Amino acid sequence: MEATTILPVLKKKLAFLSGGKDRRSGLILTIPLCTEQTSMEELSTTLDYLLSIPSEKCKARGFTVIVDGRKSQWNIVKTVVLMLQNVIPAEVSLVCVVKPDEFWDKKVTHFCFWKEKDRLGFEVILVSANKLTRYIEPCQLTDEFGGSLVYDHMDWLNKRLIFEKFTKESTSLLDELAVINENEKGNQPDKDRPPDCSVLPSFDPETVLQTGHELLSELQQRRFNGSEGGTAWSPMDDELLAQPQVMQLLDSLREQYTKYQEVCRQRSKRSQLEEIQTKVMQVVNWLEGPGTEQLRNQWGIGDSIRASQALQQKHEEIESQHSEWFAVYVELNQQIAALLSAGDEEDLVELKSLQQQLSDVCYRQASQLEFRQNVLQSAHEFHSTAHDLSQQLDGLLGMLCADVAPADASAIQQTLKHLEEKLKSVEGALQGLREKGQALLDQMSNQTSWSYGKDAPIENKENIDHVHNVMEDMQLRKQRCEDMVDVRRLKMLQMVQLFKCEEDASQAVEWLGELLDALLKTHIRLGDDSQETKVLLEKHKKFVDVAQSTYDYGRQLLQATVVLCQSLRCTTRSSGDTLPRLNRVWKQFSVTSEERHHRLEMASAFHTATEKVLRESPEPADFTLEPEVCEEVETVGKSLLERLTVPVIFPDGSEQYFGSPGDMASSAENIREKMKLVEEKRFQQEETVQLQEEETASPES
Repeated sequence: MEATTILPVLKKKLAFLSGGKDRRSGLILTIPLCTEQTSMEELSTTLDYLLSIPSEKCKARGFTVIVDGRKSQWNIVKTVVLMLQNVIPAEVSLVCVVKPDEFWDKKVTHFCFWKEKDRLGFEVILVSANKLTRYIEPCQLTDEFGGSLVYDHMDWLNKRLIFEKFTKESTSLLDELAVINENEKGNQPDKDRPPDCSVLPSFDPETVLQTGHELLSELQQRRFNGSEGGTAWSPMDDELLAQPQVMQLLDSLREQYTKYQEVCRQRSKRSQLEEIQTKVMQVVNWLEGPGTEQLRNQWGIGDSIRASQALQQKHEEIESQHSEWFAVYVELNQQIAALLSAGDEEDLVELKSLQQQLSDVCYRQASQLEFRQNVLQSAHEFHSTAHDLSQQLDGLLGMLCADVAPADASAIQQTLKHLEEKLKSVEGALQGLREKGQALLDQMSNQTSWSYGKDAPIENKENIDHVHNVMEDMQLRKQRCEDMVDVRRLKMLQMVQLFKCEEDASQAVEWLGELLDALLKTHIRLGDDSQETKVLLEKHKKFVDVAQSTYDYGRQLLQATVVLCQSLRCTTRSSGDTLPRLNRVWKQFSVTSEERHHRLEMASAFHTATEKVLRESPEPADFTLEPEVCEEVETVGKSLLERLTVPVIFPDGSEQYFGSPGDMASSAENIREKMKLVEEKRFQQEETVQLQEEETASPES
């Protein structure tokens, strides 16, 4: 019985062999009953097919049948159990009826299987699903019964179909190949008989072998690796039995197929040899005839990119025609090599002679094509490089002829850098042109080695002269551009210097303005005593010297700007408003510094006179305060206070105060304090003198 004849019934999975075994190593046969009515006839057919798979040795160990009645009625379960008595009574050792959680009515299940053991021929037990492991190991139960055994019914069915198909096809193919090989062995070889004539088998041997190998690989993989994605498991007995059967069929099939291939090879060898001889002569005759003539007519290298491209296109057409014959050569060479590897003595000499003749002609022609292609490629590269170099020289010349009117020094530097890069690129391109030209000349000097006796030096001389002329012309153009670049570089460097002088002069104006601002805002202290005032005077002198140096530096830069403009004949450029701004700031600084100097000198005189009045004498009686000193303190102090309130008046009439009003108020307050102390000292001296006079007048009276 074949699975294909009962495939719809097998797909229903009325019963199956999961591959699990009981504790006695007997196979487990599972009958999953469902809520629908089960056809006993189909179930019987399924059981007959399943029982035909295991070996007699396996059947002798007995079956454990699991009847899953959890979704069925009691009368159906009973019918199935009784049917087992008729189908497989001798093979059944134990029948486990899996009852539902809510057991059948006791009135319905009054039939006691255990009392019928002798009549049935096997033992029947009623058991719930969770108690089934008392009789069968969990690893031998499928997941329906809480076990870990993996079973895929459709996968098993597909494998059985493939196995039966392979067995049927391979058996038929073996018979056909055996008949073909025996017939050919008994007949003498017929050279006039076409190969493979009327000896084709019904099935493709390669396909059948591939099917067998895939089947065997699948069986072995399932044996050693387990099912995909599941826990490793022992294969079913039918799979174990199928492996040696498949291996035996494959071995027999390979043996017969090898003999069949040898028969076909011997019949086709003679025909191949004759066909090869014809094709070899066709290839040789064309290459030595039309192919050689085409190459003889191609000598020039062109005088431009377009001309070299046209020659390359023509050569590609010639190569295309040759490629068709070279493809035939490759095919013929492979065929000859295959025949030589067969090792037939009577054909070796002839085959080697054909192979040598064909290889000599093809290699010689291919070398000539490659040489010509290399020459044309070198010529194209030479003309392309010459064209690019010519365009670069034209661009460089255009830059050199254009007027230079940069906006600032950075633009000049950028232009100069671009010019240098252009010149460097031209030098690199010219060097590349020399290298490519020399390579082309070297190739053309070897061109006569395959001229087929034709006198080529005249045509080669024209090509060589053309290459030399192009390189010399490019060298002269490059030299002219270099001379112009030197002139332009000098001019640009002068312009950079001009912009630098202008920029530095503006910077000097800014520095001088910053010094003026610092003088007005931060140089406001007059000192608390004569010593501090002297220090401030020294610092002020140094500060003025720095400003003077800055002004002189700016003047020198502006003078250099005038000289550079005259050298560059740049009448449109001048120092602009930089010189007036420099002079204006310097005048403002000069006025401010003089005012600062006068104030410091007045402060020094004030502090000196004040200190002279206020210094303490060890014997006050011997100390005499001079009236002139007090008057000097008062006069200088008042003048200084008045000067602190007066702003600095610049030459343009604008005014500016030293520091903030608070700063000036602080300085004025300090001056007033000292004037007050001097005044108090003077009053004290007058009182002392008056007392002395009164004491002198009293004794006399």
